[in-house]
Amino acid sequence: MKIARALLPDGRPTWCATEDGQHYFRYEPGRDSRGEALEVVRLLAPVTPTKIVAVGLNYRDHAREVGLDLPQTPMLFLKPASCVIGPGEDIRYPEQSSRVDFEAELAVVIARRCSRIAPDEAPAYILGLTCFNDVTARDLQVQDGQWTRAKSFDTFGPVGPWIATGLAGGGLRIEARLNGEVRQSSSTDNLIFPVPELVAFISHVMTLEAGDLIATGTPAGIAPMERGDTVEVEIEGIGVLKNRVV
Repeated sequence: MKIARALLPDGRPTWCATEDGQHYFRYEPGRDSRGEALEVVRLLAPVTPTKIVAVGLNYRDHAREVGLDLPQTPMLFLKPASCVIGPGEDIRYPEQSSRVDFEAELAVVIARRCSRIAPDEAPAYILGLTCFNDVTARDLQVQDGQWTRAKSFDTFGPVGPWIATGLAGGGLRIEARLNGEVRQSSSTDNLIFPVPELVAFISHVMTLEAGDLIATGTPAGIAPMERGDTVEVEIEGIGVLKNRVV
């Protein structure tokens, strides 16, 4: 099952779910029962997180690409909840930057409050997985020497289109396409720190709340986008997250 947030014809947002990506029914978080059929105008970002915990340098192929040693522990940074946008919404190119990159990522959605757990406990705290684009002003990242400004502009956190339940997180094909051309192509088998280990590690640093996102890192192939470009992040078993740069 795939869980989404959607806009209804009367302008109200609601939780819904789909099994085929076309027909939607009402969904209540925490309940598995099927509700009434819904007419959906468009999909919204499937989460409203309190925070986005992102992981840097977490793919073996990306580490080779940038010529860095594999980290011994996960490299964490934060993106603000204010950067989140949904599928089909525009990524705004900030005037302060001259290079803005896409970064295709698998994201973990937390189901309930989570603190100081072990890796084998992590699945009980995961609602599902979704697609994420860790949009980055690369020139500002280099200029600042730290990542907050470069990662935090409004619209720099596209997520969706929905949350896929029942996926373990390993062995999933992940791909980014820029104007239809494949630019990133890898597998989550290349993750240095897999999903359960990341959830447990982060939970020993900060309490994770329901709806929080963990962006698990990007594979090799990061590249700049220009105004007018369309970027797609596709992850096997989840779907395609598509946004335009303006």
